[in-house]
Amino acid sequence: MPRLRPPALVGIFGAAVGLISIVSALTPSLANRSELVQGVLPPGVPSAARWLALAFGLALVWLAGSLARGKRRAWQLAVVLVGGVAIAHLAKGLDAEEAGASVVLLIALIRYRRHFDVAGDPNTRPLVLTVAALGSLVAALVVYEFHESALPEDLIDLVTATATLVAFRGLYLWLRCWRGRERPTVGDRALARELVERHGHDSLAYFALRRDKSYFFSASRRAFLAYTVLGSSALVSGDPVGDPAELGQLLRDFRALARSRGWRVAILSAGEELLPLYRAAGFHAIRVGDEAVVRPSAFSLEGRPIRKVRQSVHRLLRAGYTAAVLEDHELDEPLRAELRRVSREWRGRWPERGFSMAMDELFGNPGALFVLARDGEGRVRGFLHLVPSPASGGYSLSAMRRSRETPNGLMEFLIVEALGWSRDRGAPELSLNFCVFADLLRAGERSLSGRVARTGLQSLDRVFQLERLLRFTGKFFPEWRPRFLCIERFSDFPLVGLAYLRAESLLSPPSLRRAA
Repeated sequence: MPRLRPPALVGIFGAAVGLISIVSALTPSLANRSELVQGVLPPGVPSAARWLALAFGLALVWLAGSLARGKRRAWQLAVVLVGGVAIAHLAKGLDAEEAGASVVLLIALIRYRRHFDVAGDPNTRPLVLTVAALGSLVAALVVYEFHESALPEDLIDLVTATATLVAFRGLYLWLRCWRGRERPTVGDRALARELVERHGHDSLAYFALRRDKSYFFSASRRAFLAYTVLGSSALVSGDPVGDPAELGQLLRDFRALARSRGWRVAILSAGEELLPLYRAAGFHAIRVGDEAVVRPSAFSLEGRPIRKVRQSVHRLLRAGYTAAVLEDHELDEPLRAELRRVSREWRGRWPERGFSMAMDELFGNPGALFVLARDGEGRVRGFLHLVPSPASGGYSLSAMRRSRETPNGLMEFLIVEALGWSRDRGAPELSLNFCVFADLLRAGERSLSGRVARTGLQSLDRVFQLERLLRFTGKFFPEWRPRFLCIERFSDFPLVGLAYLRAESLLSPPSLRRAA
């Protein structure tokens, strides 16, 4: 078991004190103590203190997670809440035991104050506006009460509910992590591209050059990782790229930066080769799927097992289809317009998907290839977009698009053409697709949990096409390479998983308008 840091222990203790306060506020106080308090304090104060103890207890439970992550602003708020809840326990029924637990928590907060060093979001403008809105709402309520002497009960309820929602919004903004995106400079982008060209052996290395990613470089700037921040999760796209001797320190430095800003760190689509490095750095690896890689030199259309692909290729050839392979810089503007038309037709109203295994732009990627399919009239009817693995000489599939009315088998036809072109130029491999939980979908699970998981994945096929993509890719008899999600703590998985789905646009609904 890993040793818990002081903020984690304080967060657990804070949640316990909050739960004790909630239970105490909802249960009767001891009669002799209660009578003593009611005889000393003005009428109504013990009842109000009971409600305050309940509210402060709920707030402490809600605040526990932020305390456990060492947030400075959570510490500041907790000091106020704990002091308030201790007084409330004494005022509501002389509950010395509950007040004593609160005092112990307050001492712990003060004792370990230096450990709460995670800064909040420096952009406080939304917080100021929210607090101003709350203040205006309360001020309007006071002015109305002063002039009208009495407020309708419905209006009081409405204002109270609105003020509560605005107050929670203000607390959320006060506690949220650093959200600002650090945009790479022109020099950073040039250096990242140089490192990818020199050290980009992995099939996903080129995707680090997407324009929506930030870069974190090692101290010597001989290695870097690409990442984005969603919510409170810093998602690293694929393995770091650069001098292997720099990668361990690069990960440690990035984790230190992430901790100072309150981010969870996760590495998406990590390769098996660097798993020992990630585990040594404190990450846990979860297998999330397999990458399908085909070696062009070993691929053949001969034999019965691949007859369906062979039939698709012959069908397209008989229909008059031809293929051509062009580099990005060879495309003129009319041809780019045709490719955009095919892409819009294929996507429809769905968003562009992909983050760790797709480019965000079709054009302007040096070294990228387009494998085009033209019909008998010379019109572009579909294409593959391939990006290089510069240091290994291979290629990775970034996108495949086709017009809606094209014959079945067009994608198989294009992949076979791409493999033939790669074989002629000595490319060692072509990475086709990433299939989520492919090992689970392929395996004939006999355990109850395995069958339930497989059934659940199959039920999602209509939306995410998990099994269909697996069946399509399996036609080419690829080599399956496992890919992993690496996280710091297993408890991070739910929030990191949601951020992962958001990054890949798998939670984005179709737009009301067609794709531009």
